[in-house]
Amino acid sequence: MTDADRNDPLYAVSPLDGRYASRTAPLAPHVSEAALMRARVQVEVEYLVALADLEATPLELSASERADLRALYESFDADDADLVKRLEVDGAAGYTATNHDVKAVEYFIRTETDESVHPWIHFGLTSEDVNNLSHRLMTKGAVEAVLVPELREIRDELVGLAQEYRDVPMLARTHGQPATPTTFGKEMAVYASRLGRTLARVVAAKDALAGKLAGASGTYAAHVAAYPDVDWRAFSREFVSSLGLEHEPLATQVNPCDDLAALFDAFRGVNNVILDADRDMWLYVSDRYLGQETVEGETGSSTMPHKVNPIDFENSEGNLSKANSDLTFLGDYVTTSRLQRDLSDSTVKRNIGAAFAHCLIGYKKTQTGLGKIVPNEHVMRAELDDTPAIIGEAVQTILRREGDTQAYERVKELTRGREVTLEDFHDLFSDLDVSESTRDELLALTPATYVGLADELVDELD
Repeated sequence: MTDADRNDPLYAVSPLDGRYASRTAPLAPHVSEAALMRARVQVEVEYLVALADLEATPLELSASERADLRALYESFDADDADLVKRLEVDGAAGYTATNHDVKAVEYFIRTETDESVHPWIHFGLTSEDVNNLSHRLMTKGAVEAVLVPELREIRDELVGLAQEYRDVPMLARTHGQPATPTTFGKEMAVYASRLGRTLARVVAAKDALAGKLAGASGTYAAHVAAYPDVDWRAFSREFVSSLGLEHEPLATQVNPCDDLAALFDAFRGVNNVILDADRDMWLYVSDRYLGQETVEGETGSSTMPHKVNPIDFENSEGNLSKANSDLTFLGDYVTTSRLQRDLSDSTVKRNIGAAFAHCLIGYKKTQTGLGKIVPNEHVMRAELDDTPAIIGEAVQTILRREGDTQAYERVKELTRGREVTLEDFHDLFSDLDVSESTRDELLALTPATYVGLADELVDELD
């Protein structure tokens, strides 16, 4: 394999970096290896600035020096990432290979700063102080900038469908069997509402991400040994908050990660709503309730030219199922660490981006699928007309209102396990001992109009 082959997406080991590379690209600035390096540089630089603000330390940084330091992460590019990697693996800039990714970042900052600053880079810190903050900065950025906007797009699509087709009646199915009619718009409103609630959980979990900075065992021991008179707890709280994170005051060497687990669980909740919608859309297409707009030049089947398959919903289902598997694993794993620290979670956390990538692909595919569907109103109405038994619920309820103690049994005898017509119902109505106004009320019942408040329920959406 040539060097060119190694960089060709067709030779990628994972479909996330191969077949789906263009779709997952928006996440690269947030959850790639280079993004982790950049986040680490940001934490180390901002920590230096915070140390300089302490009266206890002799470290002084001018405004221009602070700007130059911040430029290290604000302008961090591929050449910088390459240098960090060489410092870790091969050695560079006069340093031997660190075989340690965080130490490589420290040396990278050294290559760009005056020697007077070097003793204060990573002062009193353990790698986990940098890593836990970096992972949360990356995660928060990916959620805010990429995933949440995609989810809002899906919800907007669902809201649009709910409003446009609010009064289009269709047969409902409970237990897979014909049931009281609904409208296509109302069913889309249900999904829009559910997605809105679960999306709010994601946003809340994202805003609750919490970081720790307390040293090798979470006791501030090195900090206190160097400067016992500094209020290091207040320093840590202020520093972590300045990064846009909540502060975790009690930790071992490891941030407990319950916050990350809550975020992963919130995404599973969102994904489950979309998975439910994907499967229902697939069934609606199968039942011909939904048609799909064709794409010029697209092939539906390699052998059956007529087919327009619901491939977007199927692709979304597969990717979101994979994402949920990964998110469950991540949530279970990152919340445990033997005693005060073991390193097994380090490699696991590198897969957060992969889980998010499967989410992103699924969200994009669902959006594409929703953008193609067109309700087949004539199919929906024809099936309603062919299933008159569904007005039986309304009939027996009206008769109960009129005091008929055998109302349910009367309709059950007429309809259960039998093919009935509206004429059969009308024959029943003619024999009933009810007022003419009630008889007219019963005669006016049709499957297509028996939808209750379905169209008005769409207005419950925010």
